Amino acid sequence: DVQLQASGGGLVQAGGSLRLSCAVSGFHLGGYSIGWFRQAPGKEREGVACISKGDGSTYYTNSVKDRFTISSDNAKNTVYLQMNSLKPEDTAVYYCVGDIIMPSNWDDTDEWFYWGQGTEVTVSS
Repeated sequence: DVQLQASGGGLVQAGGSLRLSCAVSGFHLGGYSIGWFRQAPGKEREGVACISKGDGSTYYTNSVKDRFTISSDNAKNTVYLQMNSLKPEDTAVYYCVGDIIMPSNWDDTDEWFYWGQGTEVTVSS
């Protein structure tokens, strides 16, 4: 059974940091691309970042570039999303996603097959 377990969300003040974790089971991380999406209240789900299998290329949506970093620890089968300089507009439920291929449009929700449950991030002003 393929599972993605997201954790690490919480309440933080603007300017603070959080690190989200996505623990995967049922497959080896090295053979899959992993991404993070988020959904703010009343808004559509949007792609935040992803890391490609193979060469480990990373991709970010413009609003989080230079603030967020996605990384993977294959030994722990876990992907991390380090979030720094958090803003109130980063408030959302964050989901980790996975697929055996690297999607051509990584920020399209339809491109990802496996979805984990969300972890909630709240940034207070």
